[in-house]
Amino acid sequence: MHSITTGLAFLVAASLLPGHSVASVFGSREDDPCAKVAGQPYVPPADARACQTSFPFNETLRQNVLDVISKVFDFYTFEDYYLAPTPEFNQPAVNIRDELARINTTTYSSDHAFNMDLFHTINGLNDGHTGWYPYCYWDTFQNVLPAPVTSLVVNGAEDVYVVPDLVEFISLLGTNYTGYFDSIGFDWARLAGARVVSIEGVPAYSYVDHLADTVSGNYLDHGVRVNSVFSSYRINTGNYSQRLGDLAGPAFPDLDNLTMEVVLANGTESETVVIPYLASYVGKPFTDAASYWENNCAANNETNGVNLLVEGVPESRESMIRQPRAALAASRSLGVGLPSQFLPNLTTLDGGDALYSYVLPGNKTGVMFVGTFEPEDYVGFQFQVESVVSAFKSAGVTQLLVDLSNNGGGYVCLGQFLHTYLAGASFGFPGFSTTARASDLAQAIISNDIKQGLSSIYSLYAGSNWGNPANDSLFSDSYNWIEPDVTKTINGVEYDESQRIYDICTPWNVTIPEDPPFDLSKVAIVGNGDCASTCAQFSTVMYERHNTTVGMAGAQVLEWADIDTEIKTTGVKNDTLAPPDLLVDANFRHNWRAAYSWRDGNQDTPIAYLSEHPQLRFPYTVDTYMNPQALWTFAPISLRSAEQVFGSS
Repeated sequence: MHSITTGLAFLVAASLLPGHSVASVFGSREDDPCAKVAGQPYVPPADARACQTSFPFNETLRQNVLDVISKVFDFYTFEDYYLAPTPEFNQPAVNIRDELARINTTTYSSDHAFNMDLFHTINGLNDGHTGWYPYCYWDTFQNVLPAPVTSLVVNGAEDVYVVPDLVEFISLLGTNYTGYFDSIGFDWARLAGARVVSIEGVPAYSYVDHLADTVSGNYLDHGVRVNSVFSSYRINTGNYSQRLGDLAGPAFPDLDNLTMEVVLANGTESETVVIPYLASYVGKPFTDAASYWENNCAANNETNGVNLLVEGVPESRESMIRQPRAALAASRSLGVGLPSQFLPNLTTLDGGDALYSYVLPGNKTGVMFVGTFEPEDYVGFQFQVESVVSAFKSAGVTQLLVDLSNNGGGYVCLGQFLHTYLAGASFGFPGFSTTARASDLAQAIISNDIKQGLSSIYSLYAGSNWGNPANDSLFSDSYNWIEPDVTKTINGVEYDESQRIYDICTPWNVTIPEDPPFDLSKVAIVGNGDCASTCAQFSTVMYERHNTTVGMAGAQVLEWADIDTEIKTTGVKNDTLAPPDLLVDANFRHNWRAAYSWRDGNQDTPIAYLSEHPQLRFPYTVDTYMNPQALWTFAPISLRSAEQVFGSS
């Protein structure tokens, strides 16, 4: 048992909790820092911080939050891997329990300070499947700098640059944003295309490395985190958009400004520029501190899980169970459209919210831009792929380019589906073997599932969700796939996990071609390396099983409400090992399953700890950095000829 609570009762009087007494802290609206910024789309970061830091630290909330986090970590598959550094990823050792104990005894000046310490500690694990997201502060006020950066090759030299499309891009934020800089006389537009010599007094790439180590998170691989610092294109909610990047669009309003030494476009001499941030508000509406807390911070009817045997099974539950997810945490960050000059001018083949496809000039290369594996329509995605491949074949396409730029993952089964469709039905099972942690509470859950006869609709642990990869057999709901558990030693600590299992994804909703629709030697994957979870599983299996060229690896994640629903429905909520309900609106998601590579020599190493470097790397240029079509046209002929990417024609 890893609980670190002190036995403090959590059924506290409402007056003890921030939000119920916060109005009395300020004598009038003029004294209320949240009232000062209420209703404004953009505010100076200092004003945003004044509101967020005005809520006093509360010991009851600390104990509640840490009790939940400590007990959910008992399900976490990678905890013991962090006990030693991972040199190939430059990941330092982290004793998670020691860090939680430190946070439990630290003196904090505010509720904000406590939550930020907890957020950055868990974010520092660089595991995008695992994180503490307090909705009181996470993506409520987001800083926006009018100078996003990217890495470009210009005249044969690679450097950091302010994005050349700065004016078109930042203007899309609207006059509420740009008008602020007009009012203070700051000319941000002149920075377009400027070469960045240094940031905050250190060489530009060194500062980018600093942000990759301290801000970006999400990936063990440092190089991928570096790419996250830069601005880049993506598909977001069915539209092309341009990311600000972690330098220009951090999730918190921590900085008031950023100092850059730049050489302006067409200039020769460097100059130092202090660039102000402006914080965008993307949280729920409020009018003062009390309503800010009530609407953004206090637990609501969606914060915690429910007992499905009492509440009934919603339609979304079947989707979650039958279509397990492996994705980065969804961010409520501000999205900005891709400037129009960068939108592809090709005819879209059956485009949707997650996938856009085109035939490049010459009708030889088809492009499939998969922006996410979590579309609005799970079944519709399958029909899209079928329709697009049919259109490719009709157009005479013989080679395929798959763009996975900024793909944060999604449904595990859709990653398997896309591989299956490209590899053909005769290939067989396309996924990975996985395991879940065999903690005492996990074993109690599955035992209670069996005793109560719960099916897969009610429980993620129910056997009918899973199969045995060793003999391709399917489990029944009466089968306990955790016991007997498998014990192995990780960094000197005994770790108990289940036997190997796999997701039951079939039957598919479309007919899979028996043979590959394209010669797999003529299929290539491109991207910026920001390819997470299901995306990484898809690209890795394409590389490992088919030697697919990659020019750019987790398993299933459970959100807090999902694991809490599991606990309540199974009837173990009163177990001393079970976490209580959260008293604040937040999510603590965790990596619930670990996936393992197919490569024989690495069968004991989770795929998250294997690094598959791209065979080809080509830096962005002014012509390709934000222009998907230009990149797709360039990729097949990079490094002298198309044959090096797609094989001989």
